[in-house]
Amino acid sequence: MLSFSKPRYSIDMTMITVDQLGKNYPVAIKEPGLKGTVSHFLRRKHRLIKAVQDVSFQIQPGEIVGFLGPNGAGKTTTLKMLTGLIHPSSGQVRVAGHTPFNRRKPFLEKITLVMGQKQQLLWDLPALDSLRINAAVYGLSERESQRRIGQLTEMLALEGKLTQPVRKLSLGERMKAELLAALLHQPQVLFLDEPTLGLDVNAQVGVRDFLRDYNQEYGATILLTSHYMADITALCDRVLLIHEGQLIYDGALDGLLERFAPFREVKIELEQPRTTEQLCIYGEVESIQGREVRLLVRREKLTDAIATILSDLPVLDLTITDPPVEEIIGRVFSAGQVA
Repeated sequence: MLSFSKPRYSIDMTMITVDQLGKNYPVAIKEPGLKGTVSHFLRRKHRLIKAVQDVSFQIQPGEIVGFLGPNGAGKTTTLKMLTGLIHPSSGQVRVAGHTPFNRRKPFLEKITLVMGQKQQLLWDLPALDSLRINAAVYGLSERESQRRIGQLTEMLALEGKLTQPVRKLSLGERMKAELLAALLHQPQVLFLDEPTLGLDVNAQVGVRDFLRDYNQEYGATILLTSHYMADITALCDRVLLIHEGQLIYDGALDGLLERFAPFREVKIELEQPRTTEQLCIYGEVESIQGREVRLLVRREKLTDAIATILSDLPVLDLTITDPPVEEIIGRVFSAGQVA
């Protein structure tokens, strides 16, 4: 069992507090043509884009929380405000007892931000060289940096990889090395923006396993955004859903089913194919592939629907499950339902 020096928290401490957070961007409006160019130069007009609107939530020490939303919903903008990279237009933020946009050294030592589409390791140098630079930036002694690199290398299964130039590593190995670099100073709060972006299935599993182990060993608080629902279902009991800059759900992942999916999924294998018109009387027809049918049936009508299906149709097999989480969240976003 690997050992880390776990941070000490007060019993009632909230690691992340966000209160009515907002971010607006003025965007210049320019008409086409020469007249529009001259007018734009002499009297510039703007429209206001509300990227984030009145978002509020709290995260306790050691929680792993999924932060979900479609592209352009405001996820990355919120993360940048939480890490102090941009100043909010309104509201208040506290992370690990600090105001992020002050960017004080004690705050920076407690957080890290990992973006799957960005890299900090030097491309042509071995990852170990970049890690030594990071250790020096955070004032770690040679002995302490070697100890931490050794621990994280073992957890990430990167033995023998850190002495190779970064460009020689596979995409999964590079992402793991990026995580190692970001966690070398043992931050209390991890902001992870698409950490498994572009990775193959095995590499995604490896990163998830590491994050779970790191959370358990180190007690770190993690706010995770991902378009891969397997990341969320594997790591997060709680999720935040943001849509068009507004928080529309904050609660248990399982609670999405009860709140936003008042139906069950019924999969049927028939002796003979049926058309959508023949099947729609039993529920909402999601798909028909030959003799295999997928229906969505409202929960309160499920018992009667199953009895009717078994009575009317030549059923070879029938299973009842909850719809995939991806589909539920997609329906929430398309409906724009407000929490």
